[in-house]
Amino acid sequence: MATVSAKVYAHHKKADDTYNVKICVYHKGERKFIDTAHYVVKKQLTKDLKIKDPFILEKVNDELKEHRNAISDLDDRLDYFTAESLRDYLRDKDEDVDFIKFCDKHIERLKKGGEKEKGTAKNQNVIRNSLVDYFKRPSVSIKEINSNMLLAYERFLRSERIMTRYNQDGKPVVSTKKGLSDSGLHNHMRDLRTLFNAARDLYNNEDLGIYRIKHYPFKKYKVGSPPLTKKRNNTLEQVLTIRDRVTTPGSRAELAKELYMLSFYLCGINAVDLYQLTERDIRNGRIDYNRSKTEGKRKDNAFISIKIVDEAKPLLEKYLGKLSLRYSSSSCLNWALCKGMEQLRKLTGVPDLTLYWARHTFANTARNDCRMSKDDVALALNHVDEGNRTTDIYIAKDWKIVDDVQRKVIAQLRKVEDRILKKKYAG
Repeated sequence: MATVSAKVYAHHKKADDTYNVKICVYHKGERKFIDTAHYVVKKQLTKDLKIKDPFILEKVNDELKEHRNAISDLDDRLDYFTAESLRDYLRDKDEDVDFIKFCDKHIERLKKGGEKEKGTAKNQNVIRNSLVDYFKRPSVSIKEINSNMLLAYERFLRSERIMTRYNQDGKPVVSTKKGLSDSGLHNHMRDLRTLFNAARDLYNNEDLGIYRIKHYPFKKYKVGSPPLTKKRNNTLEQVLTIRDRVTTPGSRAELAKELYMLSFYLCGINAVDLYQLTERDIRNGRIDYNRSKTEGKRKDNAFISIKIVDEAKPLLEKYLGKLSLRYSSSSCLNWALCKGMEQLRKLTGVPDLTLYWARHTFANTARNDCRMSKDDVALALNHVDEGNRTTDIYIAKDWKIVDDVQRKVIAQLRKVEDRILKKKYAG
């Protein structure tokens, strides 16, 4: 049986001759201590350091009574507590959760992880800063994150607003932020929900019946499905324009052009995966890798095998294992690509151009021009079909299907190129 008692220790005497009254939690042969808000001097204690001041004694006894009631309420669940976890439970059970403080600690933990976790930390830091902007203070109770607040917060996010951020020198930088679009709002609220769920996972323990966060605003406020986005694919004529545009060697425009083409040739491979590729991922003329975006969410670890076609070989040789030496992280690569795409848009006259458009262009060409089935296109893109998860248990993946999709897309690009050349020479 766990017990609690008030203790004052001589060796805890402070410089001002006061002693902090502590609550001793004794459980399973161990003692752990909880600091109280009560300080006493020697005249308030007996010779053996027992509290004799009636006012302090009454206050401390009230706290002891609360702790004893809490222990009794645990009933059989008490067996699952250590002395330390019981101390933490008694100390923190009624303490409010500062959501911003939680966000700070959670984001710092993510920053210490891999590339994927660091990317998540960056997204969630946007949410953290936005909440501080909305509440106009750096401390927010988790109870303030409720369904009514989320509706008002949504209106705030849709409006133009002024933000203050601090640069690496600690100096404030003021900027104007445009209101979020439907898709931007969806992603923002989805990430806020993820943060809120992480807080519930940390502070609640369903097995022990511990609920420091008792409410769930996203039961009433629905994030919903992401809105349909406009099709983000280039024409094959634009792809050829991008491929053939002369760029300065070593420039960001060259990086953007060549990684765009490499992504197109390799079934829409993403920048982070190109960044992480090494010689170990090359086997028998193929790239075998796990897609970073969904690796931890799928039983197959999002594995895919892609043939290295002739068009991709010189580009792959140029960048394989080099991107991680050139850039300290995939985020830095993405930033360089963003700047390079800006330059490439000006050089080519192609208005809509990012690396992700190469992936969409590959998929659009495979489906609409080459008439490949949606299932085959999904396999080539390394997507999982939500409707066929049970079927996928029985069917082994055939990478020849991916090869077929890839071959037909590149053949279609050559076909368009031949048509342009014939027209040019005919004229």
